[in-house]
Amino acid sequence: MSLFLLAELLIVLLASILVIVLFHRLRIPAVVGFLITGILIGPGGLGLVKDLRMISALAEVGVMMLLFVIGIEFSLERLQRIQRFFWVGGSLQLLMTVMVVAAISRLLGAAAEEAVVFGFLVALSSTAVAMKLLADRRQLEAPHGQISLGILIFQDMALVPMLALIPLLANLAAVSFIDLGGRFLLSLGAVVLVFFIARKVMPAVISIIVRTRIKEIFLLSALFACLGMAYLTSSLGLSLALGAFLAGVIISESPYSHQMVSDILPFKDVFNSLFFVSIGMLLDTRLAWKLRWSVLAVVAGIILIKLAVVFLTVRLMKFNFRVALLTALGLAQIGEFSFVLAGVSRENGLLGGKIFQIFVASSVLTILATPLLLSFGPWLVEAVEKIQRRAFRPLLSDFPVPDGKKLKDHVIIAGFGLNGRNLARVLKETGISYVVIELNPETCREAQGAGEPIIFGDVSSELILKEAGIASARALVVAVSDPAAARRTVSIARKLNPEAFIIVRTRFASEIEELYSLGASDVIPEEFETSIEIFVRVLEKYHLPRNIINTQVQIIRSERYGLLRGARSSSRRLAEKIYDYLEAGVVETFLVPAGSWLAGRTLGELDLRGKTGVTVIAVVRNEKTHSGPGAEFRLLERDILVLVGDHQAMDEAFNYLEGKSASDDFKGEK
Repeated sequence: MSLFLLAELLIVLLASILVIVLFHRLRIPAVVGFLITGILIGPGGLGLVKDLRMISALAEVGVMMLLFVIGIEFSLERLQRIQRFFWVGGSLQLLMTVMVVAAISRLLGAAAEEAVVFGFLVALSSTAVAMKLLADRRQLEAPHGQISLGILIFQDMALVPMLALIPLLANLAAVSFIDLGGRFLLSLGAVVLVFFIARKVMPAVISIIVRTRIKEIFLLSALFACLGMAYLTSSLGLSLALGAFLAGVIISESPYSHQMVSDILPFKDVFNSLFFVSIGMLLDTRLAWKLRWSVLAVVAGIILIKLAVVFLTVRLMKFNFRVALLTALGLAQIGEFSFVLAGVSRENGLLGGKIFQIFVASSVLTILATPLLLSFGPWLVEAVEKIQRRAFRPLLSDFPVPDGKKLKDHVIIAGFGLNGRNLARVLKETGISYVVIELNPETCREAQGAGEPIIFGDVSSELILKEAGIASARALVVAVSDPAAARRTVSIARKLNPEAFIIVRTRFASEIEELYSLGASDVIPEEFETSIEIFVRVLEKYHLPRNIINTQVQIIRSERYGLLRGARSSSRRLAEKIYDYLEAGVVETFLVPAGSWLAGRTLGELDLRGKTGVTVIAVVRNEKTHSGPGAEFRLLERDILVLVGDHQAMDEAFNYLEGKSASDDFKGEK
């Protein structure tokens, strides 16, 4: 590598660091930062980097690694939870977008093959941008978050056949049906061979590699699989990216695939970053400025088309207006894989100079617009719902609606997931009346078939809460996975019923104080409740009495999890109490089970105090307590021993009583 190329690479890396730090502070996605970096330092900007050959070569490696990691993460298990959104939502969105964009392009004078490519480019959304923004807003588990995930994964998978089709589209006139069929059979054969290797050969090969326990060989083997398969598919006339994806699929069948991802991830991130920088360098800012009105028109067209198509797709899956709109706003941008397709299309002559410049400029703007669209979404949803409520009574669904207004002192269950179902079972067993509100149409249909009193609708809607009889309800349990909807629900419900007991489940500790301020009576953060269960199990191993452990749990909950959130006063008080209990001796009980070696022996024969330091202060037999039993007291099955001693002695006593350290004489007798 010449010093000139090294200097240009250093400029790329330094500029990327500075821009990403700035964009991180502004909460703008890193993809946009890399594109802006390329625009600034490339020939169309400040001209700091003039020779793009080395950067492009490194970027191509980045694309291969990107597809390699996607292949590793591709699994049927991962798709099972969102398979309906993947197959139905993903296929509908992709096909409709391609057809709409291709039809509009043809009307504007584009050739048929170019129109299809334009459809490919617009159909894909940015997984990195959409998932990052949804995660920041804690909406990944919300209905629109799950639908978005399913559609995005389908788009990622669709990249592979798109890459295979572009060279064919470029030579459509020269390609015969025989050639097309041969190429299809070749691709199919490659895929079949790959899956055969993945199932039969690769596990044994990876096991041999793992047994060497040499980390460098593990990493080099992953890189060899990625680049080697890419080279093989390229030699067969297919794309490099397709080979890298298939290599990932092969390795995904190994139990060590996660380790390979963690090892190769730094390399993937570096080369992938260079890919986006190189795309930005291709933008001619002067030409883009001259074409600014065309760019803005394309941006508006892309956003409107994607909004309409995704909205229609989600509505066809029987979700309500709110979920459909929020999903559409999150997927209205151009995806990072569109740049991969654009690069391949440009190489094959399907994307001319001006069109390519318009595409890059408009893509950057759609990505920049996504955070604004998502921020605008809740406001738009609220505005439309207000208009709907004023104009007409919205159609809830085809489901029969329970008359919540006739109920009194009932429980409203918002969300019929695992927690909601379990609560409904308990309420049904205890004879307490309840009404369920659920947004998922399939869940509603199943629950209706099972005879559950369920209302299809958005629990954060005032109208739906009134339908469920919130004014006369004694309790409202909010068990939805959408934090924003939970907050709105609490606020509305508290206004409609100031006396209701409102309990909210949340995944995030940061939601606790806000939910209380909105009117929640109790907030159950899942992560803290898990922590409580863990420390309860640990304290039980130290033989702390259950009443003492329960006291500590009550203290933590009564202080709104102050200890677990780092409140100093709570931490000191609880720490002092636990320390006092740990320093003191403990009282524990032990049941003599049926068939135990203890049955028939006297306390003197056991010599528990002499062997372990623990004293038997009482024996409970048939609900009668024998205090201070003597050495001649003979034990029977089902007796309960009341023991006193310190923690270490208690551990030894339990091992002894369970026969883990009993003498050989006793064991032999038994």
